Amino acid sequence: MKAIALLAAAAVIALVAPAFAPNSPTAQFPDRAYAPPSRIHFNGLTPFVYRLKLVNRVARTYVEDTSAPVALGAEPLLLLGGDALGRDVLSRLLYGARWSLGVTAIAVLAALLFGAFVGGLAGTIGGRADAALMGVSDWLLAVPGAYLVLVLRGALPLVISAGETFVLMAALFAFAAWPHVARGVRGIVSAERRRDYVEAARASGASNWRLMTELLPAARGFLAVEIVLLVPALLVAEATVSYLGLGFPDEAASWGTLLREAANVRVMSEAPWLLATAAGVFVVALLAQMVGRRRVSSA
Repeated sequence: MKAIALLAAAAVIALVAPAFAPNSPTAQFPDRAYAPPSRIHFNGLTPFVYRLKLVNRVARTYVEDTSAPVALGAEPLLLLGGDALGRDVLSRLLYGARWSLGVTAIAVLAALLFGAFVGGLAGTIGGRADAALMGVSDWLLAVPGAYLVLVLRGALPLVISAGETFVLMAALFAFAAWPHVARGVRGIVSAERRRDYVEAARASGASNWRLMTELLPAARGFLAVEIVLLVPALLVAEATVSYLGLGFPDEAASWGTLLREAANVRVMSEAPWLLATAAGVFVVALLAQMVGRRRVSSA
């Protein structure tokens, strides 16, 4: 239950990112390139910060001017430090969650709906239709999903808007994921259709569509497990595609986009706070896996 609650909290924070982000994700603050995280001090219950001074631009050395406290808001507040352009890492992380988790959620939903429909149809009808539909899914399953997404994305225009990228990536991920869902649903529906109540419905003249709607509820447990398995897989897929430069543009600041800068070994040693994005991907993927294992063990 704790893992589910934490996942729900991450989704809520992503949806209302502007309320939590202290700055705009595109705002650049002068002399804050790779600035360390802001340290909040307290005078009683009143929070304040000290003005940060860049004393060595080459070495990126910063010191706090402790001569005078500064109220929050009067000084750029970078709770997770700054990136190469002096942008707030925390704000970009929160806004990036909207793109990354949004793409993941839409792709998972589309893969479940289409996969359940194809699998349910194949399992209900059987015969040549079953063989044809499962032949298509088997062909797609034979190609590793990551390669399939990268090949398809690489064949499309590289420079597109953030909104177009969102729709495109969600469609690609759903296209790569639906065959696994269809295979599982087909197996469950195919076994369920041999039960007596289905034979009675068929004898009474029920259509294939009516039979499928009666059979699909038997796959609810499988679909619930698929949700928690697909979430981490597609979240990592988005991070991988954007990391390779085939996903969201820099201004959209998805988690994969943010990981590109953190991949520099020198940057990681000098500005380890940039790894916060990797930590976010790891934590969300781990929570989803924990929920999945719990669901499988209780099934």
